[in-house]
Amino acid sequence: MTERPRRAPSPARRAAFARGVDAEAAAAALFEAQGFAILARRVRTPRGEIDLVARRGDLLVFIEVKARASLRSAAESILPRQRKRIAGAAEIFLADHPELAQLDMRLDVVLVAPDGPPVHLAGAFEAE
Repeated sequence: MTERPRRAPSPARRAAFARGVDAEAAAAALFEAQGFAILARRVRTPRGEIDLVARRGDLLVFIEVKARASLRSAAESILPRQRKRIAGAAEIFLADHPELAQLDMRLDVVLVAPDGPPVHLAGAFEAE
């Protein structure tokens, strides 16, 4: 079977990717300023991607970063299916890193918009 050649991403898609990477960097800087160590970035699992995994002491935080044109649209983009995906991806991450399984855990969201600083929502949702 022959493979189809890959098309280059469109300029809009490349720009969206760059905005996402910049938003994740801003979120990581926010957590590092609070004394967290970033353990992993852009973790891919069969259930989805975790943007950031951070640790401070006995607390492990799985972080979803949402970058949109406004903070409101960023907040509205966290849908129930995404919360389920993030929680499932966190379970897989923990299965792959059993040394972290005994830590306290939290699922956070960082909202990023061009008109202001990132907004951190600690414990934004619970694993179901």
